[in-house]
Formats: sequence, C-alpha cells, structure tokens
Amino acid sequence: MDRNIVVKRLYQCPDSLENAAIWFSQKWGIPSETYRDSMVTCIQKETGIPQWYLVFEQQRIVAGAGVIANDYHDRVDLTPNLCALFVEESHRYRGIARLLLDSARRDMGKLGFETLYLVTDHEHFYERCGWEFLTIVSDSDGNPVRMYAASTL
Repeated sequence: MDRNIVVKRLYQCPDSLENAAIWFSQKWGIPSETYRDSMVTCIQKETGIPQWYLVFEQQRIVAGAGVIANDYHDRVDLTPNLCALFVEESHRYRGIARLLLDSARRDMGKLGFETLYLVTDHEHFYERCGWEFLTIVSDSDGNPVRMYAASTL
C-alpha cells in the first residue's frame, strides 16, 4: 500500500462538497443533488450518519465512499451501510479501497455501531477485506443483491 494515501472525511474538507457530489454522481449515475443533500448533512453534523470519505491526489478526487443509513435495499434493520465505494481505475491495486473500508469501519465503531453493512454484486473483493457474506436482500427495484457485514470492533 502507498503510505502517502490519506483518507479525509468530508467534514474536514467542506470546500470539496460540490466536486465530491458531482464526482460520485458521475461514477454511480445517481443525481448529484442526492449526494449533495447527504453531504451537507454530513458536514453540518461532523459525527453520526451520513459520513463521506475522500482520497485526493493533487487536489483531485481519486477515490471515495460513504456511510448512510440504507443503501436502497429492503432490510432497513441492517444499518449503517457503506455505499458508493469507487476508486479511479488508474489508482486501483494500491490498497485505497481497503483503506476506505477500514476507515469507515473504525469510525462507525467509534460511534457505537458494532457492525457495518454493504450491498454489492462483487463476491470476492470484500471477503478479502474481512467482510462476510450475510444474506441476499432486495434492492429498490426488487432485484436480489448480496449483503455483507463487517465488525467495527
């Protein structure tokens, strides 16, 4: 892993809010307003949910992730959820995704959450990062999707 990689919580760099909302929107095809609203809440609260994490290279966002209450699935009891994890292709295989995952897990543990959840169609990546397959849930369109869980302790 590149030791120069630093994960920043969005509330530490609030001037990045607009760029971050647009960046996540471009990666996931969800309106930037949806991200912006969540990010404004994050900055105003500093702790709790939602939280947003960014990795920069020369002031350009190269990776990010969020933690929200529910990532568009039917199991609202399984909360909080890691969401929107993305690493630019040019920055993959450098440990950035794992660093984002670990940062979110650690922060959620500090906030009193024992478990962090995520939904994904990837089967092996998260397992290599210490996550365990939990169950199949239904996404907002009713499609089955894999849910993983990780201890924050």
